[in-house]
Amino acid sequence: MLRKLSVLGLLVAVALGGFAAGAPSATAQDEGIIFGVILVGPRDDHGWSEAHYTAGLYVEENLPGAKMIALESLNSAARPETTLDQVVEDMVNQGAKLILTTSADFEVDTTEVAALYPDVVFINISGDDALWGIATDNLGNIMGQMEYGKMIAGCAAALKTQTGSIAYVGPLIDPETTRLVNSTYLGARHCYETYRGLDPDDLRFQVTWIGFWFNIPGVTLDPTEVVNGFFDGGADVVISGIDTTEAIVVAGQRAAQGQTVWAIPYDFEGACAEAPDICLGVPYFHWGPVYLETVRQVMEGTWEPSWIWRGPDWDDINNPETTTVGFIYGDGLTDEEKAILDEFIAQLAAGAKGEEGGLNLFTGPLYFQDGSVYLEEGEVATPKQIWFAAANADEATTPDEVNPPQLLQGIIGTSQ
Repeated sequence: MLRKLSVLGLLVAVALGGFAAGAPSATAQDEGIIFGVILVGPRDDHGWSEAHYTAGLYVEENLPGAKMIALESLNSAARPETTLDQVVEDMVNQGAKLILTTSADFEVDTTEVAALYPDVVFINISGDDALWGIATDNLGNIMGQMEYGKMIAGCAAALKTQTGSIAYVGPLIDPETTRLVNSTYLGARHCYETYRGLDPDDLRFQVTWIGFWFNIPGVTLDPTEVVNGFFDGGADVVISGIDTTEAIVVAGQRAAQGQTVWAIPYDFEGACAEAPDICLGVPYFHWGPVYLETVRQVMEGTWEPSWIWRGPDWDDINNPETTTVGFIYGDGLTDEEKAILDEFIAQLAAGAKGEEGGLNLFTGPLYFQDGSVYLEEGEVATPKQIWFAAANADEATTPDEVNPPQLLQGIIGTSQ
């Protein structure tokens, strides 16, 4: 029996295929394919888990013969006696040939369970075993390049703040969450200076980690209290990095009382609906296209183990048929602010494509909180340096050799 649960390129999309031969396949048959989706939170959380559940529905709608089996809220609070291997066994018994485990919190257990079912394909969302070549033949990883979405969020916050104080609700600390905070901060600094004409060193940017992807009473900090604390402390824009909607809910309540505050939710494209008037926008994952591609490959027997880090469709970052990451503008933005964001996104697109004059915010000099060098003057971060939020990532030969992730110098909050 496995343990219950562990609480644990930006520049180009990266796919490393063919680490080992003999990957399993599910040859297309009259009955199609059954695939499992394991969610860490509720399927209607208006955040991370709902985005994945919606992607499963997208596959069913666009691939005849595809059927999803979903299990929601696999976490120590909602299902304390349920382990990942129990869920997988049940899904396999129902005929699943592909199982997507949709959280970094499932990464270790997915690796162990995949070895028990060599004829089933496993995809862990946000993990990196396939990047290191340590995944089994039937295991791959997928993640969206949310770094761009967070840069846009940071820019929107910097355009709007009147107090010069932006706050970020963080989940737990790991390389993913650290690099996303760093990305947000870089976007905010750039736009505060470039478009507001203000000193970026005067911008206050604070992160508080609640301890998990969403509130677990008695285990995590209460995100509602954290958000209220941010506003009480002078922040007028709060950006969410957790799976649920407390940031925009509290901001909406404060605004209804006459306070001038704003929020940027996360993960799910419909999240602004919680309080549309004070929403500056939402960076969201759109997993449908990459899910569809993966399920079809397994169904046709063409899937190979890979690490995929897929970015936006830069021709239209909100194209529902092609993009993996997008940003929906909120009603809280003025037309002028939207126009600035359009320009900022165009510069990010040019940078991502390697075009002259494009913007790449992960360019040195950049320093970590402890004063160590992240990137030297003019140095551009490699995908691994961004992915792990560590300067030595390219030199490491195993994950254990990578330095612990760090926040950038200038961010208020702890890196460990």
